[in-house]
Amino acid sequence: MRNILIIISMIFLSMNIHAGPIQDLITKSGDALKYPNDARLVVFDSTLVTMQESGLTHVVIHTLSKVLNPQGALDLSVIKYGYDPLSAYIEFRNVTIYRKDGSVRSIDLKNVMDYPAPARAIYWGAREKMIAVGRLDPGDAVEVVLFRKGFTYALLQDDDDKYIPPMRGHFYDIVDFYDNNPVREKVYRLDIPKSKTLQFQVYNGESQVSSWLEKDRMVYTFSKKDMVPFKSEQKMVALSDVAPKLLLSTSPDWKTKSLWFYNVNEDFGSFDSSPEIKAKVSEILKGAKNELDSIASLTHWCADEIRYSGISMGCGEGFTLHKGSMTFTDRCGVCKDKAGMLITMLRAAGFKSYPAMTMAGSRIDYIPADQFNHCVSVVKLRNGKYKLLDPTWVPFIRELWSSAEQQQQYLMGVPEGADLGTTAGSDPANHYIKIEGNTELLADGSLKGSFGIQAEGQSDVAIRGLLKNSPPPVWYQNVEKEILKLWPQAIVTKVEYTDPVNYRESSEKINIEFTIPGFAAVSGKTLLFTPLSAAEIFKTFQGQLAFDTDPGERNYPFKDRCSRQVSIHETIKLPSGCKAGRVPASTITGGNFISYKAGYILNGNILEFTSKAVFGKRIYEASDWPEFKAGVEAQNKFSEKAVVIEL
Repeated sequence: MRNILIIISMIFLSMNIHAGPIQDLITKSGDALKYPNDARLVVFDSTLVTMQESGLTHVVIHTLSKVLNPQGALDLSVIKYGYDPLSAYIEFRNVTIYRKDGSVRSIDLKNVMDYPAPARAIYWGAREKMIAVGRLDPGDAVEVVLFRKGFTYALLQDDDDKYIPPMRGHFYDIVDFYDNNPVREKVYRLDIPKSKTLQFQVYNGESQVSSWLEKDRMVYTFSKKDMVPFKSEQKMVALSDVAPKLLLSTSPDWKTKSLWFYNVNEDFGSFDSSPEIKAKVSEILKGAKNELDSIASLTHWCADEIRYSGISMGCGEGFTLHKGSMTFTDRCGVCKDKAGMLITMLRAAGFKSYPAMTMAGSRIDYIPADQFNHCVSVVKLRNGKYKLLDPTWVPFIRELWSSAEQQQQYLMGVPEGADLGTTAGSDPANHYIKIEGNTELLADGSLKGSFGIQAEGQSDVAIRGLLKNSPPPVWYQNVEKEILKLWPQAIVTKVEYTDPVNYRESSEKINIEFTIPGFAAVSGKTLLFTPLSAAEIFKTFQGQLAFDTDPGERNYPFKDRCSRQVSIHETIKLPSGCKAGRVPASTITGGNFISYKAGYILNGNILEFTSKAVFGKRIYEASDWPEFKAGVEAQNKFSEKAVVIEL
């Protein structure tokens, strides 16, 4: 039997439904006693999609939401939907309030407002439609029917065809089967021509699925009941990676998508060069030593010199990259413009280079729906292998492909076609932090000396950020704060650093000299202190230390900024003639991906502290948590162990 919510939606759209069935659903759905921790309840969420041969879709979204408390009343007092007028059309068809006392009131749709959507950095002309519902009380419900046609991204199409998807004749969608509020029932119904072959899969959960034939059409329904709000965990992977979702696509495979992506940009001439571009390429490559040096020079120029700022260019948004000549003139654009500029320059230099798509921040699953939010470049090396380049994520960064994008899926648009790929992990030694201290503890408990820090890869990004992300007059204070976080009474006497803009010459090096009065607690002839090196100096740059290790287990994969290796060494000159009262024992822990070891050596009045922490991945499985937790806790606990010496 077909789902009752679909029948209700279809009857409603024919304008023959009465308030009675809706009121019954509202009354029986539950109230604040049943859902004490939630602001509102979604009684039903029904989406009806009808696809035409061209790929154009007409969508009717029909929702009924019930107010459970004052916050829910505020949430539902205004209804908003966003859209891009270049590729989509939406309209409210009905907004009705069902009062707890049984009265019903329809909102006048003449009051719908259409205005530019709030934006930052990307100004593509997105808009929002909004209608005010007004005051609501717990027990009231709001019913909304919205019509939509089109898709998310605009491509090169004539005006009459602008609502047809980029891959003409194909359909794809991503349907979330989770919500921030409890949902009694959600239904997604797709009606497509019988000639279309649909692939679909439900990830991270289950749904009820059915299909049937109606003349020359196939109808598919997917439904799920009694959905509860998803409970997130600290620093877990993207919600879409772990929460239930449905992927649908009529595209046969990723290779088909790859070939289409290649051809649509070649046909448009996205990477055609110009005399001005060729002249700039020759200038940039002057003195280049080899193949990789040439690629690096062009990548860094595009990363540093093309400002990230997107304005609406009309035709050419979405999967078609704007022409390099336009970006070269404007010196600004979004990820696809920076990637397209790099491809144009690489080709002008004689390289074979192409665009690629990826999903920054979350996983791409194998059903070939459009799970992309980011554009990058690839270059074919002389050995025949492709190398990924990302000018968007590496401004003033020593890498050519950001290792914050390791373990991430991508699809190249190359002439031979490509399957979905996954970027490799990056050796934590590529992202080292080296901290070297040379200090002296005086008999009165004060400490004086210096610390230096140097890093590479993504760790260099963090340390360099102390300087390059702020104006030069505050660079000194930014470095000084790293000491003051641990010891507010510290007196910083000198700060030295290499030029943060000259990143290609070397990794960033920072040195700080200081005196800390009252560093050690003094009691008679006993001094108690924790060396700065053991006390997690420069903790800001060690992302693993920001994890809450209280949970004994985790249910979902989690992620750090990047793999990393942290090596710390401090030589501490103690007062002459002192004796060790207590020196903490060495500690060591380790597993497949994480290790930590630390310890002291006392030789006369010279105390040395050495530690090394290795965190081997960016994305960890839930089963990795005990190992990760043990490594972080070992580092934290060692920082709490004090040294005691006797004068």
